[in-house]
Amino acid sequence: MTADCLFCRIVEGAVPARVVHETDTVLAFHDIDPQAPTHVLVIPKEHHRAAGDLDPLTAGQVVQAAHHVAKSEGIAEDGYRLVFNTGRDGGQTVFHVHCHVLGGRRLNWPPG
Repeated sequence: MTADCLFCRIVEGAVPARVVHETDTVLAFHDIDPQAPTHVLVIPKEHHRAAGDLDPLTAGQVVQAAHHVAKSEGIAEDGYRLVFNTGRDGGQTVFHVHCHVLGGRRLNWPPG
């Protein structure tokens, strides 16, 4: 855990979040600035700065949890998008790896 990391503080329970899924290793909660009708963030509970820092097991757990969220939020059948923003130029604003689960509407391509 990193004391100045917002997502680590959410994992600790020091910052409230609307949690939709939790396991021993991952946590999923609604984004506070949603970009789609469904916008949930899935994070590993252990602090990792970027997607490339994840070991294959943890990466798989994050993706598996993201699919679980898509099913539970009712967007799995029509389709959804998983996004990992990495680095400032990639749009990452919180430097604790997180997967955006986006859906509930048609998502355009290219994304931006």
